[in-house]
Amino acid sequence: MTKKKLALEMIERLKKEYPDAECSLDYNQAWKLLVSVRLAAQCTDARVNVVVQDLYAKFPTVEALAQAPVSEIEEIVKPCGLGHSKARDISACMKILYEKYHGNVPDDFDELLALPGVGRKSANLIMGDVFGKPAIVTDTHCIRLVNRMGLVDNVREPKKVEMALWKIIPPEEGNDFCHRLVYHGRAVCTARTKPYCDKCCLQDICKNNGVE
Repeated sequence: MTKKKLALEMIERLKKEYPDAECSLDYNQAWKLLVSVRLAAQCTDARVNVVVQDLYAKFPTVEALAQAPVSEIEEIVKPCGLGHSKARDISACMKILYEKYHGNVPDDFDELLALPGVGRKSANLIMGDVFGKPAIVTDTHCIRLVNRMGLVDNVREPKKVEMALWKIIPPEEGNDFCHRLVYHGRAVCTARTKPYCDKCCLQDICKNNGVE
């Protein structure tokens, strides 16, 4: 089976297993997803979802956050770890959104990448979840699973994984496929325990069957 055919089969099986998979970061505006994805670096989405409630209670708009002292942002977000650098990036990013984009988030990938604290993973997440455009989000779950399953061969660098997946994943499927990999990575194809291959919907077509 070619990698492209394997990918299509995995996409269909994961659709049935996780029909409602979506981003696990809570947000109701594009700029809030930008904030949350920065805070999620080396932090759980669950903790981020709690912390941002206090952040938005105090700074409810792009303008408010852009004008907030970095020290006050840091005080709120420090439970997410790396508080100073995250607060600095969030402040700088919101300033650019407010001053250059009238409080809106740009829907251009390269413009997103130019924002402080925004890398390819974050930019792809925004493009896919907010704007409904083709996207492949290579987070830790995605990288671990596509290597285990045989969609890529011993590729760990996020951008290289992304480029490899673009070649075999239909553009309209990429974003949802990556969300489903997160669900599958948390529930079945786990990182900190032996994968639960006996209950995996991909077991018969997975390259490694849980063996790294």
